[in-house]
Amino acid sequence: MEIIGYLASIVMGLTLGLIGGGGSILTVPILVYLFDVDPVLSTAYSLFVVGLTSAVGSFSHFKSGNVHVKTAIIFGVPAIAAVFSVRKFIMPIIPDPVFTVESVEVSKSLAVLVLFGVLMLLASITMIRKPIQQKEGPGKINYNYPLIFIEGIVVGGITGLVGAGGGFLIIPALVLLAGLPMKQAVGTSLVIIAFKSLIGFTGDLGGELSIDYQFMLIFSIFAIVGIIIGSYLTRFIPNEKLKPVFGWFVLVMGVYILVKELVL
Repeated sequence: MEIIGYLASIVMGLTLGLIGGGGSILTVPILVYLFDVDPVLSTAYSLFVVGLTSAVGSFSHFKSGNVHVKTAIIFGVPAIAAVFSVRKFIMPIIPDPVFTVESVEVSKSLAVLVLFGVLMLLASITMIRKPIQQKEGPGKINYNYPLIFIEGIVVGGITGLVGAGGGFLIIPALVLLAGLPMKQAVGTSLVIIAFKSLIGFTGDLGGELSIDYQFMLIFSIFAIVGIIIGSYLTRFIPNEKLKPVFGWFVLVMGVYILVKELVL
């Protein structure tokens, strides 16, 4: 099962490199169902793995000029503040069980998985539906600061709760709220995901979670191999064709998680 898990981590990195947004949403299910990691702990591992993998993947986009640094800062600051605050201050005070309904306890781990399953359904919809209108070539970039701030807080909060990078939300926001061309949106998104995920992970340091750093680093190495391969393959495979296919896979995974945790 561990061998399958490490192969799956390569696939996670591969999809992150190929489509830019949404690939990291596989990390928590891989950790929970293939490595039997506690769901709450897996969100911490996911932040580190996704952050480090995205940082490596962003290098090729820097070389290609597909990272808009100013936009990354403007979008990244509120997201970083939100994810760190959630990991440092909110996650530790969430009770376990979260609540009880007619003698049925809803544990913290179950709540995380259910929230993650719902997030996967939402992510799948954004990937399956028709892509948003793309800008071709350079153009004037305008910032809708109030919406950018709100979007950053929302994405950062979601990332803090479930450990997903949130690229499926960030990329459309970069195109719609900042006016970036799609290729720049993908590259800039990876930079934002890298910073907010790694800084968010530091919110877990010194806390109650028992982190296996050796396992986390090994898992990250396999994911990095995947994103390097995926970043190379983007030269030959357009991500517009892959996103709907991956979206359907994420949809099935989301339904599986919800059925398994709530019904079975």
